[in-house]
Amino acid sequence: MFDLHGRRVWVAGHRGMVGSAVVRRLARERCSVLTVERSAVDLRRQSDVETWIAETRPDAIILAAAKVGGIHANDTHPAEFIYDNLVIETNIIHAAWRSGVGKLLFLGSSCIYPKFAPQPMTEDALLTGPLEPTNQWYAIAKIAGIKLCQAYRRQYGCDFISAMPTNLYGPGDNFSRTSSHVLPALIRKVHEAVEHGQETVEVWGTGRPRREFLHVDDLADALVFMLRHYSGEEHLNVGTGTDVSIAELAQTVADVIGYRGRFSFDASMPDGTPRKLMDVGRLAGLGWRARMDLRTGIAQTCDWYRTALNQGLVRAAAE
Repeated sequence: MFDLHGRRVWVAGHRGMVGSAVVRRLARERCSVLTVERSAVDLRRQSDVETWIAETRPDAIILAAAKVGGIHANDTHPAEFIYDNLVIETNIIHAAWRSGVGKLLFLGSSCIYPKFAPQPMTEDALLTGPLEPTNQWYAIAKIAGIKLCQAYRRQYGCDFISAMPTNLYGPGDNFSRTSSHVLPALIRKVHEAVEHGQETVEVWGTGRPRREFLHVDDLADALVFMLRHYSGEEHLNVGTGTDVSIAELAQTVADVIGYRGRFSFDASMPDGTPRKLMDVGRLAGLGWRARMDLRTGIAQTCDWYRTALNQGLVRAAAE
């Protein structure tokens, strides 16, 4: 067990949806949470990262910093998705070893698995087949992060571990028209349809792909659990173990918001991977399971989105 009492824990990427959830969760622990603004330390610059870690001397790092986005963003900005993520993780993992950080938890993504991996996807499915082409750049960077942690563990004995979460959502999500993931995109579209009296909401793809969704607060709890209780070379899946079709997801969002119109599915747009369901048996065997059901999580996220709109935290204008 890695005792968090009195430890200094750096949450890299604390302004993002995941990082901010981890900061909230760590507030319940008897540890000191370290953060740094992007304006002060550019995580893509090795010298910045090495200086920051050498000066602050964290005992543990949760590496949640990353460039993220949906299908459109991944497909149109592949260079940024592979470069930014590779350099961020490389800089932090290497500097953590150089400074003798006691534990590091690298955060990956379920997109690391092959496009047609057997369902539900076990950790052993990694590198057994071709990736989904639209997000392969991001996936390759995340696979490299897993392998970096394994390499530093094997060669130097570093207690570096990796968690692979399924599709995430919750407070602080990205609701952009061009770079958001499917769930926040649906929340925004349906919310605006109600406001403007639209009878139809268009959804990319056929609506048939199936996806698993994990509330970000559940993920944060899982990461703290892993930081304490897990030390192994194998990455661990983090999810709910259940999935829904995109069409079912859209209807749930409509029910929560109170939208009575209909959905039209644009089959000319990419579906992505047909199904992404994680096998979460290994983490469950250690004693952790997700708590929040999808409908409750969507309702909470919709409430956050409305409040954020009213406070100007997210932009209602086209973006």
